[in-house]
Amino acid sequence: MIKRILVFLLSILLLFAIAFTIHNYFMTEVMSFKLWQVYLYHLIATLIVYISMEAVSSTLPNQAGYSYLVLMFIKLGVFVLIFKHSVFENDQLTQTERFALVIPLFMFLTAEAVAVAKLLNNK
Repeated sequence: MIKRILVFLLSILLLFAIAFTIHNYFMTEVMSFKLWQVYLYHLIATLIVYISMEAVSSTLPNQAGYSYLVLMFIKLGVFVLIFKHSVFENDQLTQTERFALVIPLFMFLTAEAVAVAKLLNNK
């Protein structure tokens, strides 16, 4: 369990470093929010979800799928609460800013879904 968590932590840290560096390099305009904060949120939230899934799958393996769905809703809800002033109250988000919000979400969601699927298939 600890080994899987450490491997996952290392892989999402690598994803964070590479994706943020590339994304920040190609950003040409000033955004209404800080890009590194969006990436950092997704990094931390993905790690918390995976650790929670490790705990749930070891104690209640039949309920792991449901807990993953609940954790996804909580993750998105907390994102809205944290970034509501800088993102959701701004009516004039540019296309670049919209992509800057969606790209990290899908990258970390994909990494998380693959890791959780491997975890649940091994149980």
